[in-house]
Amino acid sequence: MSPRSPAFLILFVVSLIAAAGNMGLQSVLPAIGREFRLSDTLVAAAFAISALMWTFASPVWARLSDRLGRKTVILIGLGGFVVSMLGFGLAATSGIEGWLAAMVAFGLMALARTVYGVFGSAAPIASQAYVADRTTPEARTQAMSLLASAQGLGTVIGPVLSPFFILPLVGLAGPMYVYALFGAIVLVVVWKRLPSGEVVRQPTASGRLGPGPKGLWRDPRVRDFLLYGLLITGAQAVNISVLGFHIIDEMAATGLAARQAQPFIGVAMFAGAAATLMVQWGLIPLLKMQPLALMRWGAGLALAGNLASIAAPGYFGVVVGYAIVSMGVGFARPGFTAGSSIAVGPHEQGAVAGLIMSVAGLSFLVPPVAGVALYELTEWAPFAGNAALLAVALLLALLSPVLRFDPTPGVQDNPAPDAPPASQPGPEGNR
Repeated sequence: MSPRSPAFLILFVVSLIAAAGNMGLQSVLPAIGREFRLSDTLVAAAFAISALMWTFASPVWARLSDRLGRKTVILIGLGGFVVSMLGFGLAATSGIEGWLAAMVAFGLMALARTVYGVFGSAAPIASQAYVADRTTPEARTQAMSLLASAQGLGTVIGPVLSPFFILPLVGLAGPMYVYALFGAIVLVVVWKRLPSGEVVRQPTASGRLGPGPKGLWRDPRVRDFLLYGLLITGAQAVNISVLGFHIIDEMAATGLAARQAQPFIGVAMFAGAAATLMVQWGLIPLLKMQPLALMRWGAGLALAGNLASIAAPGYFGVVVGYAIVSMGVGFARPGFTAGSSIAVGPHEQGAVAGLIMSVAGLSFLVPPVAGVALYELTEWAPFAGNAALLAVALLLALLSPVLRFDPTPGVQDNPAPDAPPASQPGPEGNR
């Protein structure tokens, strides 16, 4: 599959809209929490259920993408995104306008996010597997990097546009209505335009399509990739969750209210997203970096960004530190995503994509709540915790024999370690 093909461009837009909607929500969520006069930690904790559902649902969607086809699962995921965004917007409007009590409205907002937790992982899992099905191992790192960059672009568009959608009639809920509309348009485009031609994958000798996520997570070929990914994305989740509250408090010291701080949050998120795009659109293709180098640079830069946030408090320090962290994640995410995909066979792509999405769900389950709670205790604490997590990730990238081996054909690296196949085959049968 060429990155210039219509199918790839459609998948790119799918990832872009999902990221824009979620980061748009993330940019206004702290202000909504302050409007409702809720604890910052409660705001973060209420949405942990969404991450929990995402974690449990991801392996299911991985299996269904193998059985139902990638396109069908993408459509289901987009439908869940639209319903979730619309429901969140209606609940937020009801609370802000006083139609419902703040806690009742907030409960409905959490319920809407739970819908996204159940269905939201479907589209990215199927999109990743769709690309993996149609790319060679040599080209997969670049293709995965470009697909991941759609998320980076979405994180630019979401926070930057969200302040413009905070309108008199809909207020802080406005961005959710707009992204629900965009999601519905993309759903129609996928339905009408995305080719559904499924790749016929070869069964294993046992007659099965290969290990499902339930057994694959213990496979030595991917275990260290998943652990590394959990450390990186967990630290990123803390940075994202703390960012809005941190900036609101920094701006409050200058006399600005929470709503007035919204453009400053957008600028910080834009800086982080621009740094990610510079990495994924510029440096990775230019330097032709492979998974091992991506993971090492990613962990190192994310560690440096969190240390910078401790050393240089204040609004500009927050922005610079977040941008450096985002550069690191821009390297790291395509590194462990492509590395885990290359490490397994064609019949296991749906399974490994499901595991990567489960990692994303786990990273937003406990870390954001813990990070915001630490922030409420003292400003530097979440960044110090992140530094510890990222130091472990960097050591893993430097020392793990699995991560040090780059299985990309034509790339000279350390010899592959002896790694047995997955211990438990999944329940999938031949298609």
